[in-house]
Amino acid sequence: MSEVESMSNRDTAATLDYHEATKHSEWSLRASRHFLDFENQPLPFKIYRNLEAIPLPRSFPANGLPALLAISTPADTPVSGREGERIPNLATLSRVLGLSAGITKRKRYPGGEILFRAYSNTGALHHIDLYLVTGELPGLSAGVYHFDPRDFALRRLREGDYRAILVEASGRSLDLIRAPAIIASASTYWRNAWKYEARAYRHCFWDSGTLHANLLAVLVPRSSSRGS
Repeated sequence: MSEVESMSNRDTAATLDYHEATKHSEWSLRASRHFLDFENQPLPFKIYRNLEAIPLPRSFPANGLPALLAISTPADTPVSGREGERIPNLATLSRVLGLSAGITKRKRYPGGEILFRAYSNTGALHHIDLYLVTGELPGLSAGVYHFDPRDFALRRLREGDYRAILVEASGRSLDLIRAPAIIASASTYWRNAWKYEARAYRHCFWDSGTLHANLLAVLVPRSSSRGS
C-alpha cells in the first residue's frame, strides 16, 4: 500500500505542508519567476468537437425568489414561490445551467472578445465544468451529458442511466438515490494551473464553491410552473 493510500483524514501534515508551500506572501510574489505564456493559454471551455449538440431553450422565466433566501432556507421549510420535488424538463435544466454557469454577457474589444460567466472564477479561466447524469426525462434520454456554455447546449458522453455509479460513490446518499437528474462538476486542472501553478488545487475548491452557490440559488422551482 502506498503512503497516499494509507493516509486517513486525520493525517493533516501533507495538507499543512501544501498550504504553507502555496500561500501568498510579499516574498513569494516577488520571488516567483513564473510568467504567462499567452501563446499557450488554455481555452476557458471544454470542447467535444465530434459530439452532436443538443440545444437548450434560451428563454426561461425567473422564479422571483431572492438568491440569499434560496440559499439560506432549508429545503424542507415552506417558502412562498417554492414547491416540492418534481421531474425537470429541458426548460428547467436550461434555467439551472444557464444561471449557474452560462455566459451572461459578451464584450468585444480590439484584441477579441470577453465572455462574462454567471459564476466568478480565479483569473476568469473557468476551469470548472458541469455534467448532467440523468434517467429518462421529458425531452431528454437517460445519459451522461456535458454542458457547453459556448453554444448553450448539452453533448451526450454516454447513453443510458449511470446514476447508480454516483450513488455508490456517494456512500448511497438517499438524496441521490431518488434524484431524477444529478449535476456534477469537475475541474480541468491545467486551465487554472497555467496561471496559478500549484495554487490551482486551492482554486478547484474555491471556484467550484462559487459555482455551487449559484446552483443552490437557482435550483428552486417556481410555484406557478408546476409540471414543467
